[in-house]
Amino acid sequence: MLQTKNASTLLEAPNTFAALGAPVASASSARSLVAMPLSKWLFDKSLAIIGLAVLSPVMLGVACAIRLGGPGPVTYGHTRIGKNGVPFKCLKFRTMRPGSDDALIELLDIDPIARDEWNEQRKLERDPRVDAVGMFLRKTSLDELPQFWNVLRGDMSIVGPRPITADEMSKYGTHIAAYKSVRPGITGIWQVSGRSDASYERRVALDTDYVNTRNFRTDVSIVLRTFKVVASRRGAV
Repeated sequence: MLQTKNASTLLEAPNTFAALGAPVASASSARSLVAMPLSKWLFDKSLAIIGLAVLSPVMLGVACAIRLGGPGPVTYGHTRIGKNGVPFKCLKFRTMRPGSDDALIELLDIDPIARDEWNEQRKLERDPRVDAVGMFLRKTSLDELPQFWNVLRGDMSIVGPRPITADEMSKYGTHIAAYKSVRPGITGIWQVSGRSDASYERRVALDTDYVNTRNFRTDVSIVLRTFKVVASRRGAV
């Protein structure tokens, strides 16, 4: 379980966004209670519509590759925790073989290193459930494209904290209130700061830092950085 004290220490370090060169709003600065939500809403809906329109041929190609790769659904919805703690189905292209959870359980039973990695990160660099097509989709982040629909439905934002499962909530300690105060994002400060290379403790600190200092210009900066990170495949699993 995450030690809340350690996460708080990370949050007291120099501001993450300042280190990235992104414009930062002071936590104590006055923010418009009307303009900020409206700009966020327009930003989310506009980019989601544009993303679905521009990337629809890519999504069709991915769907065909998954279908040709074997039986099973093309997409799936994994339950994540949204704003105000309300669960929702986070959409993704399927990257795992159907009915392969037993392979993960078996691996975690016999491999202590894999078990420690799973307990710490809630994911594995070499997940036995992931097929060849799924590995490519994960490395290129193409598996997350269906989440534009989540943005249109109001479940998610373009930029926000990483969507977490119910099991991960305890790792946030007292910072879970900050997480639940906003919608999780397709991308966020975690994705442009190392992704799977970052420890879970640092993820919590980054998410909380984003919530406390977020503004429109920071969101734009994170989106622009996301293109570079995805192209380099840095930290992808």
